Amino acid sequence: MAITAKINVTEQDVLGALRGFFEDILKTEYISAILVPQHLPMKNLVMPTLVAEPNQLNGIDPLAPAFPMNAAGIVSRLTRKPMGAKFAAVLRPCEIRAFVELVKLKQGRTEDVVLIGMDCLGVFQNKNYFQLVGQGSSESTVAFYESVLRGKSSKIGDIDLAPACMACEYPVAENADILIGLYGMDIDRSLLVQSRTENGEQILKQMNLPATDEPRGRQDVINALIKQRTTYRDDMFARTREAAENLEKMSTYFAACVNCYNCRVACPVCYCKECVFVTDVFNHDPSQYLRWARRKGIVKMPTDTLFYHITRLAHMSTACVGCGQCSNACPNDIPVMELFRTIAQGTQRAFDYEAGRSLEEDPPLSVFRENEFAEVVGIN
Repeated sequence: MAITAKINVTEQDVLGALRGFFEDILKTEYISAILVPQHLPMKNLVMPTLVAEPNQLNGIDPLAPAFPMNAAGIVSRLTRKPMGAKFAAVLRPCEIRAFVELVKLKQGRTEDVVLIGMDCLGVFQNKNYFQLVGQGSSESTVAFYESVLRGKSSKIGDIDLAPACMACEYPVAENADILIGLYGMDIDRSLLVQSRTENGEQILKQMNLPATDEPRGRQDVINALIKQRTTYRDDMFARTREAAENLEKMSTYFAACVNCYNCRVACPVCYCKECVFVTDVFNHDPSQYLRWARRKGIVKMPTDTLFYHITRLAHMSTACVGCGQCSNACPNDIPVMELFRTIAQGTQRAFDYEAGRSLEEDPPLSVFRENEFAEVVGIN
Protein backbone atom coordinates (compact mmCIF):
# COMPACT_ATOMS: atom_id res chain seq x y z
CA MET A 1 0.00 0.00 0.00
CA ALA A 2 1.39 3.39 -0.99
CA ILE A 3 2.51 5.60 1.88
CA THR A 4 1.74 9.32 2.04
CA ALA A 5 3.53 11.06 4.88
CA LYS A 6 5.11 14.38 5.74
CA ILE A 7 8.53 15.72 6.60
CA ASN A 8 8.10 18.20 9.43
CA VAL A 9 9.80 21.57 9.01
CA THR A 10 10.96 23.44 12.12
CA GLU A 11 11.99 27.09 12.30
CA GLN A 12 11.20 27.44 8.58
CA ASP A 13 14.39 25.50 7.78
CA VAL A 14 13.38 23.51 4.68
CA LEU A 15 16.95 22.51 3.82
CA GLY A 16 17.47 21.34 7.39
CA ALA A 17 14.32 19.20 7.18
CA LEU A 18 15.53 17.64 3.93
CA ARG A 19 18.95 17.03 5.43
CA GLY A 20 17.37 15.18 8.34
CA PHE A 21 15.25 13.11 5.94
CA PHE A 22 18.28 12.10 3.88
CA GLU A 23 20.24 11.28 7.06
CA ASP A 24 17.42 8.98 8.16
CA ILE A 25 17.40 7.28 4.75
CA LEU A 26 21.11 6.56 5.13
CA LYS A 27 20.40 4.96 8.49
CA THR A 28 17.93 2.43 7.05
CA GLU A 29 19.13 -1.09 6.35
CA TYR A 30 18.42 -0.74 2.62
CA ILE A 31 20.59 2.25 1.66
CA SER A 32 24.41 2.39 1.81
CA ALA A 33 24.93 5.80 0.15
CA ILE A 34 22.98 8.70 -1.29
CA LEU A 35 23.68 10.79 -4.39
CA VAL A 36 22.54 14.32 -3.66
CA PRO A 37 23.38 17.88 -4.84
CA GLN A 38 25.72 19.50 -2.34
CA HIS A 39 27.84 22.63 -2.06
CA LEU A 40 31.49 21.90 -2.73
CA PRO A 41 33.85 23.13 -0.02
CA MET A 42 36.36 24.40 -2.56
CA LYS A 43 33.97 26.58 -4.56
CA ASN A 44 30.55 28.12 -4.24
CA LEU A 45 28.97 25.56 -6.56
CA VAL A 46 26.38 22.79 -6.22
CA MET A 47 27.39 19.42 -7.65
CA PRO A 48 26.20 15.80 -7.26
CA THR A 49 27.99 14.07 -4.39
CA LEU A 50 27.88 10.42 -3.31
CA VAL A 51 27.60 10.42 0.47
CA ALA A 52 28.01 7.31 2.66
CA GLU A 53 28.13 8.96 6.11
CA PRO A 54 25.13 10.93 7.45
CA ASN A 55 27.41 13.54 9.04
CA GLN A 56 28.67 14.47 5.55
CA LEU A 57 25.29 15.86 4.45
CA ASN A 58 25.75 19.31 5.97
CA GLY A 59 26.06 21.07 2.62
CA ILE A 60 23.14 19.48 0.76
CA ASP A 61 21.13 21.87 -1.39
CA PRO A 62 18.75 20.06 -3.78
CA LEU A 63 16.60 23.21 -4.04
CA ALA A 64 19.37 25.42 -5.39
CA PRO A 65 18.48 26.81 -8.84
CA ALA A 66 21.72 25.27 -10.12
CA PHE A 67 22.02 22.56 -12.75
CA PRO A 68 25.67 22.21 -13.79
CA MET A 69 25.05 18.75 -15.20
CA ASN A 70 22.29 16.19 -15.70
CA ALA A 71 23.07 13.53 -13.08
CA ALA A 72 21.41 10.73 -15.08
CA GLY A 73 24.82 9.97 -16.56
CA ILE A 74 26.30 9.56 -13.09
CA VAL A 75 23.50 7.22 -12.02
CA SER A 76 24.05 5.29 -15.24
CA ARG A 77 27.74 4.94 -14.41
CA LEU A 78 26.98 3.81 -10.85
CA THR A 79 24.44 1.21 -11.95
CA ARG A 80 25.98 -0.18 -15.13
CA LYS A 81 27.41 -3.10 -13.15
CA PRO A 82 26.22 -4.53 -9.81
CA MET A 83 27.38 -2.35 -6.92
CA GLY A 84 26.85 -4.91 -4.20
CA ALA A 85 24.60 -2.54 -2.28
CA LYS A 86 21.73 -0.12 -2.84
CA PHE A 87 22.11 3.63 -3.02
CA ALA A 88 19.54 6.42 -3.27
CA ALA A 89 19.71 9.20 -5.88
CA VAL A 90 18.01 12.58 -5.41
CA LEU A 91 17.12 13.72 -8.92
CA ARG A 92 15.07 16.28 -10.82
CA PRO A 93 12.23 14.97 -13.04
CA CYS A 94 14.26 15.45 -16.24
CA GLU A 95 17.15 13.52 -14.70
CA ILE A 96 14.88 10.60 -13.86
CA ARG A 97 13.41 10.67 -17.36
CA ALA A 98 16.90 10.67 -18.87
CA PHE A 99 17.90 7.73 -16.65
CA VAL A 100 14.82 5.82 -17.81
CA GLU A 101 16.00 6.28 -21.40
CA LEU A 102 19.52 5.16 -20.50
CA VAL A 103 18.19 2.01 -18.85
CA LYS A 104 16.23 1.19 -22.00
CA LEU A 105 19.40 1.77 -24.01
CA LYS A 106 21.22 -0.75 -21.77
CA GLN A 107 23.37 1.96 -20.20
CA GLY A 108 22.14 1.54 -16.64
CA ARG A 109 20.18 -0.72 -14.31
CA THR A 110 17.48 -0.09 -11.74
CA GLU A 111 18.28 -2.94 -9.35
CA ASP A 112 20.77 -1.06 -7.14
CA VAL A 113 19.24 2.42 -7.05
CA VAL A 114 16.27 4.00 -5.29
CA LEU A 115 15.16 7.14 -7.13
CA ILE A 116 14.09 10.06 -4.96
CA GLY A 117 12.34 12.65 -7.09
CA MET A 118 11.63 16.18 -5.98
CA ASP A 119 9.14 18.65 -7.38
CA CYS A 120 11.30 20.79 -9.65
CA LEU A 121 11.17 24.55 -9.19
CA GLY A 122 13.40 25.16 -12.19
CA VAL A 123 16.98 26.36 -12.46
CA PHE A 124 19.05 29.22 -13.84
CA GLN A 125 21.63 28.88 -16.56
CA ASN A 126 25.15 28.32 -15.24
CA LYS A 127 26.40 31.81 -16.02
CA ASN A 128 23.40 33.34 -14.24
CA TYR A 129 23.71 31.10 -11.20
CA PHE A 130 27.38 32.03 -10.80
CA GLN A 131 26.32 35.67 -10.87
CA LEU A 132 23.66 34.97 -8.26
CA VAL A 133 25.77 33.08 -5.72
CA GLY A 134 28.08 36.02 -5.33
CA GLN A 135 25.43 37.05 -2.80
CA GLY A 136 25.82 33.77 -0.84
CA SER A 137 24.69 30.33 -1.97
CA SER A 138 22.37 29.23 0.83
CA GLU A 139 20.74 32.66 1.08
CA SER A 140 20.14 32.63 -2.67
CA THR A 141 18.54 29.18 -2.49
CA VAL A 142 16.16 30.23 0.29
CA ALA A 143 15.20 33.42 -1.55
CA PHE A 144 14.54 31.39 -4.69
CA TYR A 145 12.38 28.58 -3.30
CA GLU A 146 10.42 30.88 -1.00
CA SER A 147 9.57 33.17 -3.91
CA VAL A 148 8.52 30.29 -6.20
CA LEU A 149 6.54 28.31 -3.63
CA ARG A 150 4.77 31.36 -2.25
CA GLY A 151 3.43 32.07 -5.73
CA LYS A 152 5.53 35.15 -6.40
CA SER A 153 8.17 34.89 -9.12
CA SER A 154 10.97 32.61 -10.24
CA LYS A 155 13.10 35.67 -10.95
CA ILE A 156 15.75 36.97 -8.60
CA GLY A 157 16.62 40.48 -9.68
CA ASP A 158 16.94 40.32 -13.45
CA ILE A 159 17.79 36.60 -13.49
CA ASP A 160 15.05 34.20 -14.58
CA LEU A 161 14.75 30.47 -15.21
CA ALA A 162 16.55 28.81 -18.09
CA PRO A 163 14.36 28.50 -21.20
CA ALA A 164 14.37 24.69 -20.83
CA CYS A 165 12.69 25.05 -17.44
CA MET A 166 10.16 27.63 -18.59
CA ALA A 167 9.16 25.17 -21.35
CA CYS A 168 9.15 22.05 -19.13
CA GLU A 169 5.74 20.48 -18.61
CA TYR A 170 7.07 17.84 -16.17
CA PRO A 171 7.54 19.57 -12.79
CA VAL A 172 6.74 16.36 -10.87
CA ALA A 173 8.89 13.22 -10.99
CA GLU A 174 6.48 10.51 -12.10
CA ASN A 175 8.96 7.60 -12.18
CA ALA A 176 10.45 8.10 -8.72
CA ASP A 177 10.44 5.41 -6.04
CA ILE A 178 9.95 8.17 -3.46
CA LEU A 179 8.48 11.58 -4.28
CA ILE A 180 9.11 14.71 -2.23
CA GLY A 181 6.32 17.21 -2.88
CA LEU A 182 6.79 20.97 -2.61
CA TYR A 183 4.02 22.52 -4.71
CA GLY A 184 0.83 23.26 -2.82
CA MET A 185 2.52 22.67 0.55
CA ASP A 186 2.84 25.01 3.54
CA ILE A 187 6.63 24.75 3.47
CA ASP A 188 6.94 26.52 6.83
CA ARG A 189 5.38 23.43 8.40
CA SER A 190 5.90 20.34 6.27
CA LEU A 191 6.85 18.75 2.95
CA LEU A 192 4.99 15.90 1.30
CA VAL A 193 6.63 12.50 0.85
CA GLN A 194 5.06 9.58 -1.02
CA SER A 195 6.11 6.07 -1.93
CA ARG A 196 5.52 5.37 -5.61
CA THR A 197 6.95 1.82 -5.78
CA GLU A 198 7.48 -1.16 -3.52
CA ASN A 199 11.12 -0.13 -3.02
CA GLY A 200 10.04 3.30 -1.88
CA GLU A 201 7.43 1.83 0.43
CA GLN A 202 9.97 -0.44 2.14
CA ILE A 203 12.19 2.52 2.95
CA LEU A 204 9.43 4.82 4.19
CA LYS A 205 8.08 2.06 6.43
CA GLN A 206 11.38 2.04 8.28
CA MET A 207 11.36 5.79 8.79
CA ASN A 208 8.08 6.06 10.72
CA LEU A 209 7.16 9.44 9.30
CA PRO A 210 3.85 10.99 10.39
CA ALA A 211 1.04 10.06 8.01
CA THR A 212 -0.84 12.77 6.15
CA ASP A 213 -3.09 13.37 3.16
CA GLU A 214 -2.05 15.12 -0.01
CA PRO A 215 -3.30 18.74 0.23
CA ARG A 216 -6.46 19.30 -1.75
CA GLY A 217 -5.06 22.22 -3.72
CA ARG A 218 -1.72 20.66 -4.63
CA GLN A 219 -2.84 19.27 -7.99
CA ASP A 220 -4.47 22.59 -8.89
CA VAL A 221 -1.14 24.36 -8.35
CA ILE A 222 0.67 21.78 -10.48
CA ASN A 223 -1.94 21.95 -13.25
CA ALA A 224 -1.71 25.76 -13.38
CA LEU A 225 2.08 25.56 -13.63
CA ILE A 226 1.91 22.96 -16.41
CA LYS A 227 -0.55 25.14 -18.33
CA GLN A 228 1.75 28.16 -18.03
CA ARG A 229 4.81 26.19 -19.13
CA THR A 230 2.97 24.50 -21.99
CA THR A 231 1.95 27.89 -23.36
CA TYR A 232 5.57 29.05 -23.24
CA ARG A 233 6.69 25.75 -24.82
CA ASP A 234 4.27 26.02 -27.74
CA ASP A 235 5.31 29.62 -28.40
CA MET A 236 8.94 28.48 -28.31
CA PHE A 237 8.18 25.70 -30.80
CA ALA A 238 6.54 28.18 -33.19
CA ARG A 239 9.44 30.65 -32.98
CA THR A 240 12.02 27.92 -33.47
CA ARG A 241 10.25 26.33 -36.45
CA GLU A 242 10.20 29.71 -38.17
CA ALA A 243 13.87 30.34 -37.35
CA ALA A 244 15.07 26.97 -38.69
CA GLU A 245 12.48 25.91 -41.27
CA ASN A 246 15.00 25.24 -44.06
CA LEU A 247 18.71 24.56 -44.49
CA GLU A 248 19.52 28.20 -45.19
CA LYS A 249 17.87 29.35 -41.97
CA MET A 250 19.36 26.45 -40.04
CA SER A 251 22.82 27.47 -41.25
CA THR A 252 22.16 30.90 -39.79
CA TYR A 253 20.81 29.32 -36.59
CA PHE A 254 24.08 27.44 -36.02
CA ALA A 255 26.40 30.05 -37.55
CA ALA A 256 28.23 30.61 -34.27
CA CYS A 257 28.94 26.88 -33.73
CA VAL A 258 32.68 26.17 -33.32
CA ASN A 259 32.41 22.35 -33.18
CA CYS A 260 33.43 22.21 -29.52
CA TYR A 261 30.98 19.29 -29.07
CA ASN A 262 30.07 20.53 -25.59
CA CYS A 263 26.40 19.87 -26.33
CA ARG A 264 27.17 16.23 -27.10
CA VAL A 265 29.21 15.81 -23.91
CA ALA A 266 26.56 17.51 -21.76
CA CYS A 267 23.63 15.54 -23.22
CA PRO A 268 22.60 12.84 -20.70
CA VAL A 269 21.32 10.42 -23.34
CA CYS A 270 24.11 10.82 -25.91
CA TYR A 271 25.89 7.63 -24.90
CA CYS A 272 27.99 6.38 -27.84
CA LYS A 273 31.43 5.26 -26.70
CA GLU A 274 32.94 6.72 -29.86
CA CYS A 275 31.30 9.56 -31.72
CA VAL A 276 31.77 9.57 -35.48
CA PHE A 277 32.57 13.29 -35.30
CA VAL A 278 35.72 12.69 -33.27
CA THR A 279 37.06 10.03 -35.63
CA ASP A 280 39.01 10.45 -38.87
CA VAL A 281 35.79 10.46 -40.90
CA PHE A 282 35.67 14.25 -40.65
CA ASN A 283 39.40 14.82 -40.48
CA HIS A 284 39.60 15.98 -44.10
CA ASP A 285 42.83 16.36 -46.05
CA PRO A 286 44.06 19.96 -46.31
CA SER A 287 43.72 19.80 -50.09
CA GLN A 288 40.00 19.03 -49.71
CA TYR A 289 39.39 22.38 -48.00
CA LEU A 290 41.25 24.13 -50.79
CA ARG A 291 39.15 22.39 -53.47
CA TRP A 292 35.95 23.42 -51.69
CA ALA A 293 37.15 27.00 -51.39
CA ARG A 294 38.09 27.14 -55.10
CA ARG A 295 34.75 25.65 -56.16
CA LYS A 296 32.59 27.88 -53.96
CA GLY A 297 34.83 30.91 -53.66
CA ILE A 298 34.46 30.90 -49.86
CA VAL A 299 34.04 28.20 -47.21
CA LYS A 300 33.00 28.83 -43.61
CA MET A 301 35.30 27.17 -41.11
CA PRO A 302 34.84 24.79 -39.40
CA THR A 303 32.95 23.11 -42.20
CA ASP A 304 30.91 20.34 -40.58
CA THR A 305 28.92 22.26 -37.96
CA LEU A 306 25.49 21.98 -39.55
CA PHE A 307 25.95 18.33 -40.50
CA TYR A 308 26.99 17.61 -36.91
CA HIS A 309 23.79 19.07 -35.46
CA ILE A 310 21.55 17.39 -38.05
CA THR A 311 23.21 14.06 -37.27
CA ARG A 312 22.67 14.55 -33.55
CA LEU A 313 19.04 15.45 -34.20
CA ALA A 314 18.60 12.21 -36.12
CA HIS A 315 20.22 10.24 -33.30
CA MET A 316 18.74 11.97 -30.28
CA SER A 317 15.29 13.35 -31.08
CA THR A 318 13.52 10.17 -29.95
CA ALA A 319 15.31 10.27 -26.57
CA CYS A 320 15.55 14.01 -25.85
CA VAL A 321 14.05 14.90 -22.44
CA GLY A 322 14.47 18.66 -22.84
CA CYS A 323 16.76 19.18 -19.85
CA GLY A 324 18.56 22.04 -21.60
CA GLN A 325 22.11 20.98 -20.79
CA CYS A 326 23.07 21.32 -24.46
CA SER A 327 22.30 25.05 -24.40
CA ASN A 328 23.81 25.37 -20.93
CA ALA A 329 27.11 24.02 -22.24
CA CYS A 330 27.29 26.10 -25.43
CA PRO A 331 30.07 28.71 -25.22
CA ASN A 332 28.38 30.89 -27.86
CA ASP A 333 24.83 30.83 -26.46
CA ILE A 334 23.28 29.01 -29.43
CA PRO A 335 19.70 28.00 -28.49
CA VAL A 336 20.41 24.31 -29.06
CA MET A 337 17.73 23.11 -26.65
CA GLU A 338 14.98 25.01 -28.43
CA LEU A 339 15.66 23.26 -31.74
CA PHE A 340 16.20 19.82 -30.25
CA ARG A 341 12.99 20.02 -28.23
CA THR A 342 11.07 21.27 -31.25
CA ILE A 343 12.26 18.42 -33.46
CA ALA A 344 11.92 15.89 -30.61
CA GLN A 345 8.29 16.83 -30.09
CA GLY A 346 7.47 15.98 -33.70
CA THR A 347 9.54 12.80 -33.73
CA GLN A 348 8.17 11.46 -30.47
CA ARG A 349 4.60 12.35 -31.42
CA ALA A 350 5.01 10.42 -34.69
CA PHE A 351 5.90 7.30 -32.71
CA ASP A 352 3.36 7.94 -29.93
CA TYR A 353 6.32 7.99 -27.58
CA GLU A 354 7.45 10.18 -24.70
CA ALA A 355 11.10 10.00 -23.67
CA GLY A 356 11.34 8.86 -20.06
CA ARG A 357 7.64 8.13 -19.68
CA SER A 358 7.95 4.43 -18.90
CA LEU A 359 10.51 1.67 -18.63
CA GLU A 360 8.00 -0.63 -20.32
CA GLU A 361 7.95 1.26 -23.64
CA ASP A 362 10.51 0.18 -26.23
CA PRO A 363 12.41 3.09 -27.81
CA PRO A 364 11.33 3.99 -31.36
CA LEU A 365 13.22 2.17 -34.12
CA SER A 366 14.30 -0.57 -31.70
CA VAL A 367 11.39 -2.84 -32.59
CA PHE A 368 9.31 -3.52 -35.69
CA ARG A 369 5.56 -2.93 -35.49
CA GLU A 370 3.61 -4.20 -38.46
CA ASN A 371 0.89 -1.56 -38.17
CA GLU A 372 3.26 1.39 -37.81
CA PHE A 373 3.51 3.97 -40.61
CA ALA A 374 1.50 1.83 -43.01
CA GLU A 375 1.15 4.80 -45.36
CA VAL A 376 4.95 4.84 -45.72
CA VAL A 377 5.88 1.17 -45.88
CA GLY A 378 2.87 0.20 -48.00
CA ILE A 379 1.50 -2.55 -45.75
CA ASN A 380 -2.28 -2.83 -45.85
